Amino acid sequence: MRVKPNSLLARWQTLKDHPALLWIGVALLAVALLALPFALASVGTTWVRIMNLAILFALLSLGLNIVVGYAGLLDLGYIAFYGVGAYTYALLASPQFGIHLPFWAILPIGALVACIFGVLLGAPTLKLRGDYLAIVTLGFGEIVRIFFNNLSQPVNITNGPQGISRIDPFRIGGFSFNQNETLLGLNFSGPVKYYYLLLAVLLAVVVINLRLQDSRIGRAWQAIREDEVAASAMGINTTRVKLLAFAMGASFAGIAGGIFAAIQGFISPESFVLVESIMVLSMVVLGGMGNIWGVILGALLLSFVPEILRHTVEPLQRTLFGRSLIEPEVIRMLLFGLALVLMMLLRPAGLWPSKVRKRELTE
Repeated sequence: MRVKPNSLLARWQTLKDHPALLWIGVALLAVALLALPFALASVGTTWVRIMNLAILFALLSLGLNIVVGYAGLLDLGYIAFYGVGAYTYALLASPQFGIHLPFWAILPIGALVACIFGVLLGAPTLKLRGDYLAIVTLGFGEIVRIFFNNLSQPVNITNGPQGISRIDPFRIGGFSFNQNETLLGLNFSGPVKYYYLLLAVLLAVVVINLRLQDSRIGRAWQAIREDEVAASAMGINTTRVKLLAFAMGASFAGIAGGIFAAIQGFISPESFVLVESIMVLSMVVLGGMGNIWGVILGALLLSFVPEILRHTVEPLQRTLFGRSLIEPEVIRMLLFGLALVLMMLLRPAGLWPSKVRKRELTE
């Protein structure tokens, strides 16, 4: 294949031919990621929190990418697994039941519980496809949220719409992630500490996704996405493989939910509404289904751009018109919808699509 000299593929091939340049790039990226929270903190701690939320969304998007991007199963209730992980952590690390287990014991439990819920969702929906599967998963997400909202009577489990508060932060011995500390002249606030923890978890999830993508299971998922009948004829156990996709995606959401509960210190059913599922799905579609780096890009864009608009739209209106004509939230959602429409028209494969999906749409 002839490659244009200025194409991204040519540049990537140049880096592969010169490993030293590749390692230098990796080192510079690592330094930038390590210094990023302090640069954001100089502007305001709020932006560090937004960055942490963006990484959480990246974790959710990577989990949903397994279901939607690899296996081709449309899931509109994915945020339910996020809520299951969050409530599992809250119930086992709060005064709600008087249980205060360490986080390193609760996170695997949350991942396992979310995985079980993923199997419970996947098992009865294996024969459904397309719109029918989307409707069933949407209903599942709403059922889970309603359960969280109503499991306060006759036995108070979730504390209903009031939510669960005073959730324990992450602690390792006497080291707490929600307290400010000074080390080597640098102020490590709670959000900064959680940033490094989330970054480590994100790197681990990326490695797992990379290994899954090129594994036998990953190729089976892609075969099912392309043609389930042909995949079954080739000897792939489509039932088991599709259940595995739901379970793997749900487990990542369960871990992200547990971290979210620890960071917030409070959760309620309102944090796990349908709009959140649509937002995560939009991140996967915008970035590029099936491509790990594209999904992360989509999560970062849809986390930061709305917040930037939130902080700039109202001052801009006051400067131009002397008063606020349209609520910032309304403009933010209008621009968000317009961006998705333009993406579907101009780049249906996403900003950074996988090679396979890009080739499919081109053909």
